[in-house]
Amino acid sequence: MNNGAHNGHGALMTPKAVEDDLLDKGRLRGSTFRIAVIVFAVLSVLGVVGFVIRLADGFGNTPVWGYHAALFAFILTAAQGAPMVAIAPRIANAHWRRSISRVAELFSLVGIVSFVIYIPVAWALPSMEDGRRTLWFYGELNMPAHMPEITTTLVLLALTVNGLWLLWVSAMPDFAMLRDRSTGKKKVWFSRLARGWVGTSGQWNWQKHRLGILGAFYFMMLVTAHFAFSLDFGMSLVPGWIDALYPATHAHNSLQAGVAITLITMYVLYRFGGYKDYINLDQFWGLGKLLFSLSLLWFWFWFSSFIIFWFGAKPSEEAVLDLLFVGPYLPIFFIVFTFAFLVPLWAMIWNPLRKSVWGPVTIACGVLIATLFDRIRVYVAAFSVSESTNKHLMVEIPGAVLPDVADVLIWVGGISACILIYMLGTRIIPPINIWEQKEVLLYRIHKPFHRTEVQVLGKPE
Repeated sequence: MNNGAHNGHGALMTPKAVEDDLLDKGRLRGSTFRIAVIVFAVLSVLGVVGFVIRLADGFGNTPVWGYHAALFAFILTAAQGAPMVAIAPRIANAHWRRSISRVAELFSLVGIVSFVIYIPVAWALPSMEDGRRTLWFYGELNMPAHMPEITTTLVLLALTVNGLWLLWVSAMPDFAMLRDRSTGKKKVWFSRLARGWVGTSGQWNWQKHRLGILGAFYFMMLVTAHFAFSLDFGMSLVPGWIDALYPATHAHNSLQAGVAITLITMYVLYRFGGYKDYINLDQFWGLGKLLFSLSLLWFWFWFSSFIIFWFGAKPSEEAVLDLLFVGPYLPIFFIVFTFAFLVPLWAMIWNPLRKSVWGPVTIACGVLIATLFDRIRVYVAAFSVSESTNKHLMVEIPGAVLPDVADVLIWVGGISACILIYMLGTRIIPPINIWEQKEVLLYRIHKPFHRTEVQVLGKPE
């Protein structure tokens, strides 16, 4: 068996060559990278300025916090859904995901920023003492008036910790490589992160089982987080909005947006990071097919909920449709429907486009834009009616709420902080999983077939 592999340029690469190449790429960061870090750091500070301006309105003025809630919901949906791109194909033993598993796992770091952004939203949520609608048995079982905030906070904290734990376990072998090549304080820190990793059979078995367990728990926590947040910070604020499917829809949107943001990130690494030898057509094609199927599923989730409200046509249901779909947020819904479903449907049925580098990435940009506008449509609208006195019917449909200066600064700062922590994470953790790249060489051989040579991949099990 030939344990070498051919990279994108046709050169034979050994496990040692792969390790040297990826570690060198991780160390070498040009002036462009440093300038980008400074720019996103400055923009992140603008978000803090926007938050200070927003604090002048107080937490009791719930409608003004709608865009802040939408920002958190967008980050939760897109960034914290991205690790599933590494978890699901890993469980299926798909070789094509090895080059992008770390790209997706690094989004676990964004959970830190996400949790910080969530805290003011929890403070702004009206208490159950104010008489708002809720599924909690408040008043009957002596539950705390802030039970929704407590529960959602614990779930989001568990999701964030689980994601960081998953990233650490996955990166342990790479930390050991960095430990062996470092000196001084760096060697001490990488030794602590590697936790005595030397690559024994027991350690590899331990890592494999822990990755499976942590991946399963991450999926459960992700679904639970979307259930809790969409229910208590969205549906419960809108009188008449009763939709048992919406929390699942919210979680599905996270899978779709997670694939989209991973596609965009890996294109940046492919185009500007120097990783063309590791990220190639197989990865773009594989994620493109996933994005296409999830976009079709988007329509199923949306229509299954919409038809109930449209066919029922009760006054409360018509009011919900008017608020979220055909009323003040109709232009936003058109954007969402177009880029989350119509464009992927009609564009990605063509093999030349789907089986390309630029095609899936272009569609992914549209899906990410659709997710952003969808979270604005839902949470800005929901927070604008949170002071309604009727629990079952919106007496008056509020108009569209436009962002002010504070909202713009918070959005710019929040998204910049997410990009910044991701970029800083690549300074410590290699964005391409080194041990998985070395492992795949054990399953890959090139054999002659008639007048050509084909690559043969084995399965680990």
